[in-house]
Amino acid sequence: MARTNGDTWDLASGVGATATAVAASRALANRATLIDDPWAEPLVKAVGMEMFLRMLDGHLQPGHAETDVQRMTHGMAVRTRYFDDFLTTATDSGIRQIVILASGLDARSYRLPWPAGTVVFEIDQPGVIDFKVATLESLGATATADLRTVGVDLRDDWPAALRSAGFDPAAPTAWIAEGLLIYLPPEAQDRLFDHIAALSPAGSRLATEFMPSMGAFHSDDQDGEDRWRRLGFNDDLAELVYPGERSHVIEYLAGLGWQVTGSLVQELFEDNGFDHHDDDMTEKFTGMQYVSATLH
Repeated sequence: MARTNGDTWDLASGVGATATAVAASRALANRATLIDDPWAEPLVKAVGMEMFLRMLDGHLQPGHAETDVQRMTHGMAVRTRYFDDFLTTATDSGIRQIVILASGLDARSYRLPWPAGTVVFEIDQPGVIDFKVATLESLGATATADLRTVGVDLRDDWPAALRSAGFDPAAPTAWIAEGLLIYLPPEAQDRLFDHIAALSPAGSRLATEFMPSMGAFHSDDQDGEDRWRRLGFNDDLAELVYPGERSHVIEYLAGLGWQVTGSLVQELFEDNGFDHHDDDMTEKFTGMQYVSATLH
C-alpha cells in the first residue's frame, strides 16, 4: 500500500522491513569479515522474517543469483564503512554528542569504541526502538556509550522529543541520516535538515546520502521487479518511498551554511577494492553519493 501521513510499521512490514533488510546485509558483510557488526545477525533472527532467515542460512530464493548476495554484501560494507568512519572522525575531532536518525536495527551504540563521555541519541518509531533495546538486552549486549533512545516519528516534533531526552543544542553534534531520506515526504526532508541546522552549533557534522532520482526504486520491467524480489523485498518499493520532486541534498545543505563533500558510491566501491557491477541496477543508481558536511 502507498504511504500515508501517520502510517506506522514494525520490523517485519513496510518501511520497517527495509531496516531488517539492511541488518541482513550487515550480517552478510560481518560474516565476510568486511565490517565488524556481531549484533546484526541475532537481531535479524529475532525479527524472524522467513526471507532473511533463509538468506542467512544460505537457502537462496529461486533465481536468486550469487551476484545479488555479493552486491548486497559489498554495498553494505561500503555504506557501513563510510558512516562508521564519519563517526570515528567526528569523535576524534572532539565531538561527544551523536544523533542517529531512523536508527532501525543499527547497533553502532553497542559495537563502536566510543570515547569516554560520548552520548548517543537514537531516534526511531517507538516500537522499533523498544524491540531493539529489549532484544539486545536479552543477548547480553551493553551499550559502549551513554545511549539515550527517543521513540518518535521523524514526521512529528522530534526536536522537542530529542531535547526532552537530554540533547544539548549548544554542544557540537555529529548527525547521521543513513538510508532515511527516501522514506520521508519531500517537504519533510527539507524540514529535517532545517531542524538539524537549528540544533547545531558551529563545528557540528552531518552524514547522509544523495539520490539523484527516485526512479531507481520503480520497476519499469519484470526483470527489475524480480530483482527486488530476489533481494528479499516482498513489498513494492515504489510504494514505500514518497514521490514528488525533492530538493538537491548537497545544494540544500550548502544553502543552510554547511560545507559539503559528496563521494560517488561507484568510486567508493573501487576505493574499497570491490567490483562495481555494470548492469541495469547500477545504471539506476548512477550519481548516488554519500555525503558528509560540517557547519561553519
